[in-house]
Amino acid sequence: MILSKLDAVIFDFDGTLAELTIDFDFMKTKIAALGEVFLGERPEPDGTPALEWLEHLVQQTMVLDRDEGLEFRSRGRLVITAMEMDAAREGRLFDFTRPTFEMLRERDVAAGVITRNISAAVRVVFPDIDDVAQAFVPRESARGVKPDPEHLFQALECVGADPAKSLMVGDHPMDIETGRAAGALTAAVTSGRVDAAGFAACKPDFVAEDVGALMDRLRESGLI
Repeated sequence: MILSKLDAVIFDFDGTLAELTIDFDFMKTKIAALGEVFLGERPEPDGTPALEWLEHLVQQTMVLDRDEGLEFRSRGRLVITAMEMDAAREGRLFDFTRPTFEMLRERDVAAGVITRNISAAVRVVFPDIDDVAQAFVPRESARGVKPDPEHLFQALECVGADPAKSLMVGDHPMDIETGRAAGALTAAVTSGRVDAAGFAACKPDFVAEDVGALMDRLRESGLI
């Protein structure tokens, strides 16, 4: 763990900075129903995230018919996007989110957001994110989405920060995997769907109940 001040803190969005509940199991159920149309039988959802599972099914379809595979991808992405937008309309920023960005700016620590969500859904909840965050890399702008470390690298390039002096913060083990792969420090928050025990295997550098509590710890340790 570094002992000097952090150059940047990069946050996940859903569950980390905002209460935005997407039913991913239902999302995969809808993708499975769509897949039955193209594959002739209903695929069984597994533990693969929805985006990657859709693409896996698309590739199976393309083996049979390329045009059908492209149509499946287009319709599947619309299913995902529609559910993301519906969830965003019912979402809200956590109370600590704006004060966190203000505090980091005052302390000259760059702050950014990377998310597997789309920008339109994020902006429903956080309309001025581009003015508040120094880097914002949603799914459609990412060279590769989490857990690909390119997602984090892209945000760090925007703010000119060294991964070794940066912190990746998220509410899912995927966020910790992303940070570790990029060579950054990692922090898990339990404000989403995963409790502290759920992060035990990935061993984040910090675990806190939410971003507000995490910022208190970082201030106390002199990292921000």
